Amino acid sequence: MSNRIAVVPGSFDPPTLGHLDVIRRAARLYDQLHVLVVHNPGKEAMLPLAQRLTLLEQSIAESDIDGDVVVASWSMGLLVDYATDVGAGVLVKGIRSQVDVAYETPMAIVNRHLAHVETVFLLPDPAHALVSSSLVRQVASLGGDVSPFVPPAVARFLGTPAEL
Repeated sequence: MSNRIAVVPGSFDPPTLGHLDVIRRAARLYDQLHVLVVHNPGKEAMLPLAQRLTLLEQSIAESDIDGDVVVASWSMGLLVDYATDVGAGVLVKGIRSQVDVAYETPMAIVNRHLAHVETVFLLPDPAHALVSSSLVRQVASLGGDVSPFVPPAVARFLGTPAEL
């Protein structure tokens, strides 16, 4: 039997509880899960790449996520190139709304065409359905408490009290 390997890509700027929810559920579905911080040329990052990787690693370690989870980054080439390099046949994406479906569907079709990599969409836990990294960045930049929306490691880093 071959290993079932999947990739959860994202900018994770910063990681949210919604991201962790998708990672947790995907880790249960696959033998190995690569959580991949990718560069999005359409977005200006708030956090440097190294900080996002550290926050993801801390957040995963502090949560109840079981399984073989690898945290990595990718900035050169296509996302499907990384998936192919690690033997992944699946990309896992969390979708919150019809807007996400409209955005993700063309990419899923192209990725399948380019490298025979399928995309699996996971619906969010309703508690996280309206939270995005963009919203967290905006609240944090204005001095608001983001602890209800992010893992404790991220809340500590951003200087807001985490609810434990």
